Amino acid sequence: MKNNIFGAIGIICMLSSCSLFEADNYEAPSVALKGIVADASTGEPILTDQGSEGIRVRLTELSWGDNVEHNPDFYCMPDGTFQNTKLFKGNYNITVDGPFIPLVRTDGDGKVLSDDSKNMELNGSHEIKMEVHPFLKVEWVGNPVVENGKVKAKVKVTRAVTEQFFRDKIEPLGNYNVDFLNVTDIQFFVSYSSTVGYRARDERWSSKIEYGGNSFNSKLGQVIDLESVGEIPKGRTVFIRAASRINYDTPRGTGTRRWNYNEAKRVDIQ
Repeated sequence: MKNNIFGAIGIICMLSSCSLFEADNYEAPSVALKGIVADASTGEPILTDQGSEGIRVRLTELSWGDNVEHNPDFYCMPDGTFQNTKLFKGNYNITVDGPFIPLVRTDGDGKVLSDDSKNMELNGSHEIKMEVHPFLKVEWVGNPVVENGKVKAKVKVTRAVTEQFFRDKIEPLGNYNVDFLNVTDIQFFVSYSSTVGYRARDERWSSKIEYGGNSFNSKLGQVIDLESVGEIPKGRTVFIRAASRINYDTPRGTGTRRWNYNEAKRVDIQ
C-alpha cells in the first residue's frame, strides 16, 4: 500500500515538472492601432457603412514568414475611422478595401503593379492615416423636409476621380470593362439608428433608385430627388443617409460593390 502511495506521489511530481503545468507567460494582446481612411485629394474621411459592405481593414503580421495568414478582418466605423486594441506586438502589413481605387493592384499573373499598403512595427499605441482615391462623392443639397410621414431630400453625385484616372489604375489589372464606371444605384437609407446605412436601415421606409448601363452619366453633378416610402409615425426621430456605387467590386472578384456615403442627418417627424 505504501509503495503504491509513494509511486503515485512520484508520478504527480514528475508531471508537475513538465511543460504541461508551466505558467503561460505570453503577454496578453494589448497593442492598439487607431486609424482613418481619407480622400488623398481632399483629406476628407471616406464615409462608409458599419458592416461587411463597408471599408474592410486587413492586418497581416509579417513576423511569421512568407506563409503567414492575415488576422481576422474588421471594419471601419461610419465616419471612416477604425480601431483595434487587441493586437500582439509585431511587424504588420496594413491595408484597406472599400469604394476606392485598390491600394494593392496586381495583374492577371499575380505580379504586383502597385502597393500603397503600409508596413508598421506595432508595439504600443499607434495612429495611422490611409489615403485613398474614392470612386464617388455623394453630397446633400439643402435640408430634408417631411410631408405626410415621408422624408424628402436632394443629393448630388459626382465622380471623385476622373474616368481616365480610374482607367489608368484599373485597366492594367486585366479584363477591363468600360461598364465598371457605370453608376448603378442611389440608396436612401432611413433608420431609428444614428449609424444608419445598409446594415442599419428600416426597410419600411428606405428606398432606392436603380440605373441601367451608363444612363446615370447625364445625371452626374445634377440634383437628384429622393423620397422615403411608407409612412413614418409622427413624433418619431429618424436618421437618413444617401449612398451610391459603381459597377466595380472591391476586392476584385468578390462580388461586393461598396457604396460611397454622405453624412447622416437627423430628421424629426412632426
